[in-house]
Amino acid sequence: MNTALAENYAGVFDGRLGFGQRAAVVVVDFVKAYTTPDSALYAPDVAEAVRHTEPLLDAARGAGCPVLFTRVLYHPGGADGGVFSRKVPVLRTFTNDNPLTEIVDELTVHDSDLHLVKQYASSFFGTSLASTLTAAGVDTLIVVGCSTSGCVRATAVDGCQYGFRVIVPRQCVGDRAPEPHEANLFDIDSKYGDVMDVADVITQLKEGRP
Repeated sequence: MNTALAENYAGVFDGRLGFGQRAAVVVVDFVKAYTTPDSALYAPDVAEAVRHTEPLLDAARGAGCPVLFTRVLYHPGGADGGVFSRKVPVLRTFTNDNPLTEIVDELTVHDSDLHLVKQYASSFFGTSLASTLTAAGVDTLIVVGCSTSGCVRATAVDGCQYGFRVIVPRQCVGDRAPEPHEANLFDIDSKYGDVMDVADVITQLKEGRP
């Protein structure tokens, strides 16, 4: 961050939320469409984010934190995608018979992990995520996945609006290009949650906070 920008935000958009009493991890759309080189949605940096996420999930499970995976799926033709799938027509290929919509092989999915299907950017919109987290006594949401400027940001904003402390491990989110990735991490950290180093998040989990 340049000095002028830091001074402009200082004392206004630099608050910290920290961890609460119990955390959960939501893995946003880490599916093969973003890590397969010949896919239209391939984003090279997402594979690196996936690599950093597996140890985080191990630490979360070890701490007794719920882990939830999201995927975007539509009926053939994308009618249930509304204007979102019109704006981004490639999303209409996210149907149940498309193997690129499957969770990446690099992440271990446990039987105890929950799965949510969504049609829009936010993991909260049109899903049971908020009520599921509340019923589990969760007040802190660790958001990982892709893309930083799309579904991760939308989930972080809604997480804040639903009253959750949002934590985004910097190394565990990815995007198609560095510019939107960095800009949206900056904005999330300024206004909606805490962007942290993944090592610090893992330390918090292992030390029982929360």
